Amino acid sequence: MYTVALAENAELRPLEPWQAEEFLAHMDRARATVDPFIPWAASSTDLASARATLQRYADKQAGDTGRIYGIWLDGTLVGGTMFVHFDAKGGVCEIGVWSEPAGRGRGLVTEAVRHLLDYALLERGLYRAEWWNSTVNPRSRATAQRLGMTLDGTLRKYTEHRGERLDLEIWSMLAPEWRTARQAA
Repeated sequence: MYTVALAENAELRPLEPWQAEEFLAHMDRARATVDPFIPWAASSTDLASARATLQRYADKQAGDTGRIYGIWLDGTLVGGTMFVHFDAKGGVCEIGVWSEPAGRGRGLVTEAVRHLLDYALLERGLYRAEWWNSTVNPRSRATAQRLGMTLDGTLRKYTEHRGERLDLEIWSMLAPEWRTARQAA
């Protein structure tokens, strides 16, 4: 197992099916603010469904088509990030994030996404990383902006949540842009 330090008391590490109990407790704390934006939040409501969510990502990781990571703060799971889709052959991935209130406002999500961008665009050689967010999620938009992503456009009324149609923004970072940004930092 590996751990990546995000801050003095925070770390990023793989989130795996054997951690379903901890993941479920975290989702119970996060569900009210995460559910509108992360599709599996509403369906990870008991130990079996939480384990199934993590197993789907374990299967994606085995197939090199996605991964999920947790963010721990002072030893408690408070959020995470994931490759929703990872297409090494096509050179494109989508990154998603979530956080419960205790993990917000510390820059942990932004730092975690930097690591995923490094992995996808620098280490694995993908060309494009995407970030999709609902227009009613300003925290997600702000993360994309902090990372220097470009807004490609808005898909009007693209998705439905509890009977309401929502617009989705698509942001992107291209490998040459990320290399330049990392060199400047």
